[in-house]
Amino acid sequence: MKRAISVLLALTGLIYGETVKDREGAVRNEKAVMENDARWNWGDVDGGFRLAKTIGKPLLVVLRCVPCMSCAGIDASVLQEAELVPLLDQFVCVRVINANALDLSRFQFDYDLSFSAIMFNGDGTIYGRYGSWLHQKDPLNKTTASFKKALEAALSIHQGYPANKTTLAGKQGGPTPYQTPVQFPTLAAKYQSKLDWNGKVVASCVHCHMVGDAFRAHYRSQNQPVPVEWIYPQPSIETLGVTLATDDIAKVEAVTPDSPAAKAGLQVGDSIIALNQQPLASIADVSWVLHRAPDAGSLTARLYRGGKLLETSLGLPAGWRLKSDIGKRVGTWPMRAMAFGGMKMDDIPDEERATLGLAKDQMALRIMHVGQYGPHAAAKKAGFQKDDILVEVGDLKQRITESAIIGHLLLHHLPGEKLPAVVLRAGKKVELKMPQQ
Repeated sequence: MKRAISVLLALTGLIYGETVKDREGAVRNEKAVMENDARWNWGDVDGGFRLAKTIGKPLLVVLRCVPCMSCAGIDASVLQEAELVPLLDQFVCVRVINANALDLSRFQFDYDLSFSAIMFNGDGTIYGRYGSWLHQKDPLNKTTASFKKALEAALSIHQGYPANKTTLAGKQGGPTPYQTPVQFPTLAAKYQSKLDWNGKVVASCVHCHMVGDAFRAHYRSQNQPVPVEWIYPQPSIETLGVTLATDDIAKVEAVTPDSPAAKAGLQVGDSIIALNQQPLASIADVSWVLHRAPDAGSLTARLYRGGKLLETSLGLPAGWRLKSDIGKRVGTWPMRAMAFGGMKMDDIPDEERATLGLAKDQMALRIMHVGQYGPHAAAKKAGFQKDDILVEVGDLKQRITESAIIGHLLLHHLPGEKLPAVVLRAGKKVELKMPQQ
């Protein structure tokens, strides 16, 4: 417990900024405190799998970016909350603080989160994933209700294994171009499989978001469109009109009228227990199903309503992913460089459009930021300026969000292209060329 409290104090310092500048100190403190912890097998994933297989317990692997403030609250709770102990004791627990040597055939999850967990059988079969955007956005949030339920669900799945193995097939990862992150060319030049504890350890660390960046860069370097699932990774079911309660596995809190969810008959209070035949352990499991879902079609949803088991079909209208909001994902910044040279843009709201003489259905994206360095400076070099209003690019003139235009450009255009674009600057039209990288 003393070790866990020491980590908690370190993380609390990160939250309030006392140690946020000392990234090296935070990582080295993690090692000093956790590498001999009685519960957490620190960094030895393969050893964790061997032990889980030998003793028949499920395996819990927590992935945590220590210097990152996001998710610090729940990470501290997982390490020291007494109520979690009886659940954690039923797992072999492994803690990983860098992505350098992750086996990407096993570890496929939302790489934009700074705290994630995957529950396995010792043979490598995935029972479920956990990751919370609620905690990602609020580093002070220490609540573990959803994490507890994910662990309980994984234990329930474990009790039914291997009879239920066929229902878990869709949870398993797919093929990847490289086995580990440091084999991607964009990472291989700088990173090794092990951290440099004798040098600058933080500089030697592959952060999880870099893995997603490396996937996208791989396709771009092959002069191929970025696959749509990598532009909109692990999408929220809100894209289909469902808001899920953040303290449960997959309990419907709200349904948007006339949405695919409403058309499927989902109601407030429904508990979705399986999606696309996959048993759910968390909201992250829902996002995994959507990550691997088709670009159009439907998914079977099994749910409880008033004590009764029901089944319905959740429709996936063509282009549904493009409704995802990826604006706050860290992985979106490199895509901004790829799609439009390093700018950040916001759709102008209706009330302001009226004062500017802009129609409600036309493109009107105000440029909020123009990058200054490297590939993020390409837009600046092409003449784009902060506060310009983008009204045309390529064949697009209709109203569109920044998230949607990123997808359109990465799917339909390749590096080296320069797309004709029109911006409004001080009320006058200026014609420019938008670089694709």
